[in-house]
Amino acid sequence: MLGHTVNSLSFETRNEKVLLMIGSRFIQTLQQTPARLEFGAVKLVFHFGFWIVALLIGLASGVAAVGFRLAIEWLQKTAYGTPDVNRLHSFAETLAWYWVVLIPTIGGVIVGIIFHTLTKDGRVRSVADVIEAAALHEGRVEQKEGIASALASLITLSTGGSAGREGPVVHIAALISSKTCEWIGARGITARDLLGCGVAAAVAASFNAPIAGALFALEVVLRHFALHAFAPIVIASVAGAVINQIAFGDVREFNLPVTSQLEFYAELPAFMILGLVCGAIAVVLMKSIFFADDVAGRVQSRLGLPRWLRPSVAGFLLGLLAIKFPMIIGVGYETTFAALNGQIVMDVAILFVAVKVLAVAITMGGRMGGGVFSPSLMIGALTGLAFGEIATSVLPHLSGGASIYAMAGMAAVTASVLGAPISTTLIVFEMRGDWQTGLAVLVAVSMASALSAKFVEKSFFLTQLARRKINLAAGPQDYLLTLFKNVAIMRPLDEPKTEHWDMVEHGAYVGEHGTLAGAMPVFRRTGARYVPVLRLGAQGDTNQIIGLLYEVDALRAYNEALAATAAEEHS
Repeated sequence: MLGHTVNSLSFETRNEKVLLMIGSRFIQTLQQTPARLEFGAVKLVFHFGFWIVALLIGLASGVAAVGFRLAIEWLQKTAYGTPDVNRLHSFAETLAWYWVVLIPTIGGVIVGIIFHTLTKDGRVRSVADVIEAAALHEGRVEQKEGIASALASLITLSTGGSAGREGPVVHIAALISSKTCEWIGARGITARDLLGCGVAAAVAASFNAPIAGALFALEVVLRHFALHAFAPIVIASVAGAVINQIAFGDVREFNLPVTSQLEFYAELPAFMILGLVCGAIAVVLMKSIFFADDVAGRVQSRLGLPRWLRPSVAGFLLGLLAIKFPMIIGVGYETTFAALNGQIVMDVAILFVAVKVLAVAITMGGRMGGGVFSPSLMIGALTGLAFGEIATSVLPHLSGGASIYAMAGMAAVTASVLGAPISTTLIVFEMRGDWQTGLAVLVAVSMASALSAKFVEKSFFLTQLARRKINLAAGPQDYLLTLFKNVAIMRPLDEPKTEHWDMVEHGAYVGEHGTLAGAMPVFRRTGARYVPVLRLGAQGDTNQIIGLLYEVDALRAYNEALAATAAEEHS
């Protein structure tokens, strides 16, 4: 009995302690609730305001994308005199040969003057520069050079340049988001997210594909799928698609009827082989562009040609090529649509692939402006069609039709060139709305992307950057070091010692204008815990040691940048 009383008292005592603890916690929570509610309200207001800005950028980028497309169509009608720009290639066949040559030549002259006047390097700004802006420049792109590139691309695409309009539209959207970030003082994560909003809206407005537009911005430009970026980018992407629907109605760029069905499992191995073929074609396309750019640069330098003449020569060569093959003119959607509908025979499709690759290489190597999105679609559709003709003739009872192969080829080549397997697959799926076709596309895209990534820096855009010594393909662990200047990390030094000059004589130093990307190899090579930072004197002046860069300081800055990047990508 006594034991039972003691246990009962002990149980009651424990309950009282628990109740007291709960009550205390409850009182503390009540005391903190106003502050939490106030902080939550501030966050809610911030997110609401941010989403409003994202919506406005999406609307503006959508209007810019639609306006750019309409401007191209108007200029094409003016330049070629065609009543229907959707049948420009067919109309060009009826023109006198000298007009076919003269129009792109004049366009090249205008483009050359634009780049010579408004840029320092004569280089068109494109999606690669938008990716660079997201990674290295807090979402900012060059304004004057970007406007010049937009004008040059408009002239190029309107006068026969063999390129695409989606790349320029993406850069125009980046111009809009950059200017908006300057107005509101956005930096860091916020600025990069707004850049993604503009890109998503531009792609969505180009194809009436809001899902693919959002994923393109995340996959290609921001290169992560952080949750904090998803909502504003989706808002902007939907806004861009709405602008497209207001302008053109609720239609797709390639509004194809479902005319054939995939024979499902039995036919999937054929799409795997198609993916490998398309990956190889994508590599040929990209390598051809870079080869043409190198050759044109060497010829220009060796002959001492003025910079403005380079696009002119490219326009002239395109005109000569277009006399026989008018399908190279412009974005090429007429030919793409014909390929997707199986209206081109196999040998002609193969010939068109070779000619289009040549035309794109001339256009891009001649620095005329434009992008690679539309040419990739056309080349992929033609490749898929040619492959499909072979597949359906070998095993007709196991084939669903050549048009499905054309669709899968279009996606596979484009995904390999853009480095965007997910968003490209979704663009095709949104255009088609058939899950079996989507499965075939996914198989082809995965094989093509895996193969092409072995021969380039993961995509055309990342390879472009790598050729300019901007290595983003390996990820932030590689390029973050380039963000830190040696002078920003060094410890200032008033009076250098003899040992410091001895280190300089033995090559153990870094330059004043260098970055940690160049400093870290010096630390590994010398094993020193610090190196002098050298300021090179002008002609006749002596060099100066202005500070010491310690390895521990460099590693601390690098680690903090890595942590911040990881926090952003996983937030």
